[in-house]
Amino acid sequence: MKIEKIELRRVCLPLVTPFRTSFGTSTERETTIVRVVTADAEGWAESAAEPEPLYGPEFLDGADLVIRDHLIPRLRAEGEALTAERVGPALAAVTGHPMSKAVLETAILDAQLKASGVSFGQYLGAVRDRVPAGVSVGIMDSIDELLAAVAGYLDEGYLRIKLKIEPGWDIEPVRAVRERFGDEMLLQVDANTAYTLADARHLARLDPFDLLLMEQPMAADDLLGHARLAQVISTPICLDESIESARDAASAIALGACSVINVKPARVGGYLEARRIHDVAAAHGIPVWCGGMLETGIGRAANVALAALPNFVMPGDTSASSRYYEQDLTAPFVLDGGHLEVPTGPGIGVEVLPDVLAQVTVSMTEIAF
Repeated sequence: MKIEKIELRRVCLPLVTPFRTSFGTSTERETTIVRVVTADAEGWAESAAEPEPLYGPEFLDGADLVIRDHLIPRLRAEGEALTAERVGPALAAVTGHPMSKAVLETAILDAQLKASGVSFGQYLGAVRDRVPAGVSVGIMDSIDELLAAVAGYLDEGYLRIKLKIEPGWDIEPVRAVRERFGDEMLLQVDANTAYTLADARHLARLDPFDLLLMEQPMAADDLLGHARLAQVISTPICLDESIESARDAASAIALGACSVINVKPARVGGYLEARRIHDVAAAHGIPVWCGGMLETGIGRAANVALAALPNFVMPGDTSASSRYYEQDLTAPFVLDGGHLEVPTGPGIGVEVLPDVLAQVTVSMTEIAF
């Protein structure tokens, strides 16, 4: 594939409501949009790196530098032999930086699939034309505020509620939501690494609430701790930050550190590795679901396609555009009976709205290939 140029476009979109986790509070989505222009098509992707290195070690300014100075030169060396499938091997010498690698692989894959008329869903192996949607509810100032937010999301049709938790905001919020909305509601929690094994007995107090899962209670590198926690609590443990590759997934499963995996393509280096994690988990009877990173429609389109693979059997954080944005960068994703439609057009299957993109652009760098 002959690439002519790559654009790195920094954008900033306000969120409809602040989003608080144990890592901090976000009021806007600042990210880098990558556009790959080839002789036959153009591909789009968005970075999942955040302005500060809180979720993981990558951050936006560093990611842009790595992409510009270290990753693109290695891709350029591939010449016209470069394909999306070659991106991973070509960048393997660069240690880490999965989000930076993922955004390049995704944009190149989008262009490649558009040129051949194949959708992301077809390429990845989707078996459904729509996927169930869950929503992630951040930490709030009061339980009354939380209950009002959950009620609103249920009224919108979301099929699963995920509550962010941290020490001091865990048992009582979960109890209040379960008592208010009943045992039939699909409910799970996400700790974003906020606890340690010393909190095991405290976390066991969540067991009576019949949660789908407890997501990433402890540090990302503490697989052994998660395995020990799994022996203390009955709530299924789901790993997120701990899983950066199919090898990580296999190790976690072998150790008994998880019984569910949250697959975030950007965290694992792209959709090809995400599919490999899906396959490893399926081979071991471990269900997976698709997490989110406050994506715009660009990233959401590809995530929805991934979530249509056969072992994605739980609702993901593939929320509607309106969950985060008044105006998305693409036509909005809209809930229909608690589901989102899988795009069927070539590539990611959605078109970027140029006027909206121009309005939210902060800066742009164009790199000749």
